[in-house]
Amino acid sequence: MTEENYNYRTSQTLLRNQFPGTGKLQIPIIPRFQEKPGDFDDLLLIGFDKTNLEDQNHLSRMVHFFLYDYRFERVWKNPDNDIEKLSRYQAVLSPDFSMYLEMAPVMQLYNVFRNRWCGAYWASKGMRVVPSVNWGDESTFDFCFDGIEKGSVVAVSTYMASEHDNRKDQKEWFIAGYNEMLRRVEPEKIICYNTPFPEMQGDIIYVDYEMSSWKYMNYERKAADVHIDAYKIGGCAPVSCDTISAYMVSAGGGSAYGGGWQPSPNKPEDQRFLGEPDKINTTYKNGYRRDTKIGKDGRAVKERHYTDHGNPKLHTNPHDHKINWETPRYGQSNFEKPHINYPDGAPEFKSYGRAKQMGKIIQANTPEQNRFITISDFKDCMIRGGEVEIEWHGVHYGIIRYGKDDKITIYIWNQPETERCFETADDALEYMVGSDRLRDVITQVTVLDRTI
Repeated sequence: MTEENYNYRTSQTLLRNQFPGTGKLQIPIIPRFQEKPGDFDDLLLIGFDKTNLEDQNHLSRMVHFFLYDYRFERVWKNPDNDIEKLSRYQAVLSPDFSMYLEMAPVMQLYNVFRNRWCGAYWASKGMRVVPSVNWGDESTFDFCFDGIEKGSVVAVSTYMASEHDNRKDQKEWFIAGYNEMLRRVEPEKIICYNTPFPEMQGDIIYVDYEMSSWKYMNYERKAADVHIDAYKIGGCAPVSCDTISAYMVSAGGGSAYGGGWQPSPNKPEDQRFLGEPDKINTTYKNGYRRDTKIGKDGRAVKERHYTDHGNPKLHTNPHDHKINWETPRYGQSNFEKPHINYPDGAPEFKSYGRAKQMGKIIQANTPEQNRFITISDFKDCMIRGGEVEIEWHGVHYGIIRYGKDDKITIYIWNQPETERCFETADDALEYMVGSDRLRDVITQVTVLDRTI
């Protein structure tokens, strides 16, 4: 055996066995946090991705890892590389590797081990470490609290458990694990990143999610500098960024899919996607009708539009859309591509072979309710197959996904000869509406109609 091979097989980077552990799995123990006066006075956190060696303004903060895992995998793979930087801050929370409910159990166990090993390693280097605690379902309770001494200060985040982006909150899952943590760990204090649920017991130190964000850090930092678009749902890091809304910046707990979808109270048309099985909900919209067929599980399966969307070249009147709840956005209504045209006349829109069974009459959205709040909102609509009507400076435009090539097509209403096709939503946002780039005005245009 060569010296190189021997050094590799006996290295702690491979073995990770240098710290005392608990239970048969020997999950490393993070030493109890030794509180100092003022530690929790007006406590703010700083994300690991915002830390740097030149920072002089935020050293009183504790470093958190309530981020997507890829933002901090390096602390496990190369644990020595960030020691100097992290040791400058008041304290460090152990890295919150994901514990999604849908994960394979062995991956959940692996991520608990990594959380505790990194925390124990940092403590061995003289850092003050607070264990971050996360859990899956009840089957994880036998190991997900290991490595945390009784009476420790711990940290949790309610962000992923809270309602956002038309997702139901996951309070039931969170509270079950939280109460089990109280029973097993008996924590002295609980740092809670994001608003605590009223049901949460214990000595809770609430850390304001918004005030801990980069927006309130007292040095100038542009969104483009940190590639914040990477945090968008379904997004990836681009060269630049145009908006700071609709981000998910919390590490994984609860469902990886974000919990069950629910209609937005601010968008009445969302109601059409749910209803009594085998019934058809109807929406009257801008002079045309939409019929939405509800499937056996109470969710929409098909929708008919009695309009050509201002482009008879691309749509017959009527035309149909199949709806699935799997791809590309799991748990949300996705319009499958391509839509179904009927050049020779459409068949009757029936409820599973029977005569049409009327469901609810659905109130239409107002233009303000239809408005794209962010660029991400527009992109999500396009990804899920939405059809859109907008108006800008008195000109009426249609924006749709069309055909087997899944192109995004933009055109002036009732002028199909003006259409332009784009590969992606980002490409479509470069389209000029009059003298303005769509990207620059998408949150300002009047949205007359959007199917998603």
